[in-house]
Amino acid sequence: MKKTLLIGALVFTLHGFAQGQSKTVASPMAHKKVVYQVFTRLFGNTQTTNKPWGTKEENGVGKFNDFTDKALQEIKDLGVTHIWFTGVPHHALVADYTKFGISNDDPDVVKGRAGSPYAVKDYYNVNPDLAVDPSRRMEEFEALIQRAHQKGLQVIIDIVPNHIARNYHSISHPDYVKNFGVDDDVTQEYARNNNFYYIPGVPFQVPFSTDYKPLNGEKHPLIDGKFDENPAKWTGNGSRQPQPNSNDWYETVKVNYGVRPDGSKDFPELPDGFEKKMAAEHFEYWKTQDVPNSWWKFREIAEFWLAKGVDGFRYDMAEMVPVEFWSFMNSAIKMKNPNAFLLAEVYNPNEYRNYIFKGKMDYLYDKVETYDHLKAVIQGRTVTDGLITIRNRNKDIDYHMLHFLDNHDEQRLASPEFAGSGERGKPLMVVSTTLSSSPTMVYFGQEVGEPGNEDAGFGKRSRTSIFDYIGVPNHQRWMNHGKFDGGLLTEKEKALRDFYKRLLNFSIESSALMGNYFDLHTVNAQTAGYNGQQYAFARWSDTEKLIVVSNFDSNHSQTYTLKLPNELINLWHLKDGNYPVKDVLYGKTFPLKVKQGLGFIDLKLEGSESFILKL
Repeated sequence: MKKTLLIGALVFTLHGFAQGQSKTVASPMAHKKVVYQVFTRLFGNTQTTNKPWGTKEENGVGKFNDFTDKALQEIKDLGVTHIWFTGVPHHALVADYTKFGISNDDPDVVKGRAGSPYAVKDYYNVNPDLAVDPSRRMEEFEALIQRAHQKGLQVIIDIVPNHIARNYHSISHPDYVKNFGVDDDVTQEYARNNNFYYIPGVPFQVPFSTDYKPLNGEKHPLIDGKFDENPAKWTGNGSRQPQPNSNDWYETVKVNYGVRPDGSKDFPELPDGFEKKMAAEHFEYWKTQDVPNSWWKFREIAEFWLAKGVDGFRYDMAEMVPVEFWSFMNSAIKMKNPNAFLLAEVYNPNEYRNYIFKGKMDYLYDKVETYDHLKAVIQGRTVTDGLITIRNRNKDIDYHMLHFLDNHDEQRLASPEFAGSGERGKPLMVVSTTLSSSPTMVYFGQEVGEPGNEDAGFGKRSRTSIFDYIGVPNHQRWMNHGKFDGGLLTEKEKALRDFYKRLLNFSIESSALMGNYFDLHTVNAQTAGYNGQQYAFARWSDTEKLIVVSNFDSNHSQTYTLKLPNELINLWHLKDGNYPVKDVLYGKTFPLKVKQGLGFIDLKLEGSESFILKL
């Protein structure tokens, strides 16, 4: 096929026809969900200095209170149902909060200055950086939960089960909770109820690197190339060396879930057939089982936050934790809140079904398949045909595979390293949003084309740094010094946000996007003008019929006649005749012609153009 890069998307809706039969099973949920991920420390920051390795005084830091009623209403109005506040639990950072009873963190085992949100220091409190009054930091977050709920937004926070900060020490835990590791037998590399793995008799050594110095070489009373940990613990990513590599997750230690060093399991496995059972049956099963201590510690953490009003969790690196634990954890959560939103970072497609059906996850990242393929298409490294294979391979778990194009770990969609601009990302967003019944996720700033150009210090360009104090320029222009009205956006940025707002609001109201699917790519593969950089499919429900056509070329318009095969025309019970369809987003119209049981739509897609058309 001709390898022309195409951008733009068309979505057509036909109302008023009976739904045909289809083997596709619609999700039991009535509407799609949209998750808005915000990096909490960065969201409300208005300072624009952006000095590499800058302090929070120099570069600024956002607060819980920056999420005003106006800010939350604007997020809601964007078409959002859930907001994921990233980086809320108290993690290790380089700042002095000793007057609030918080111990200082050693920069030798902190990444960046603001610290990694995935090196949690105290699971029973929140990051003091995020509070106007650190002594009342939990109250400020609880007030934010309440404000979000008042706006109709569900609240998600992170739980990082695989590892915790090297210097974990909770000062806020309830009386019934013990800190991690306090009862461990440190003379053993492994013991079932130890919370950590140890290297007995050997002290920890800070990793050596010629490329990196804590705080970029700045003098600090705690920077001495040492950290007191004896015996050394295994590092978060599984390194068993007392001196991990500087590329390891050296600021964290791995949690022991009862997996022996040889990989064998020291806990009960789920009986055969439990992948078909509901959460309540999983919960009953674990009532009678003896499980490792770490399992209980993380369940207590989850239940603590549920009691605070949190509506769900995003689980970091969930596949590094045994699936049986997730059955234990998630079934208990569902007993507390049947509607809890449980999202897992899992990258191994061979394990998807285990974590969904056995582990009782609601959603998994669709990263290594749909995300990676869309990225390759927009970069001209492949054609769209592979999307059919991915869709067919995962059609039984379609609803569970959360779609995204941007998050804190990935290169920004608008960065030169990805799509190159927010406009070139439009067709990816349309396909990502409409391809399945799964939730859609948007990362703050994505909707105004944030490219992540800053050298923040530890964090480098193309990704918005999660380790540093930094401003997010495009997002700050939308924020407009706390007015949250887009007053400083360019016209192009305003138009891009308007596109996201129209698309996301359509998606959460569309019944067809929770319904059936029909491939139109294969039947059009030989159509003149339709090539391997386009993608087409149909979606429908009892009350709504959609055709999605995406054009991934930003530089050229494409003209062709899209064919609808007899099978789809029969499923939709369309008679011969003409059916005008009108763009929901921008008002453009096209005729759908049905002749001798076949459908035809004459199309012209401009570069980066997207439509949603309906009868």
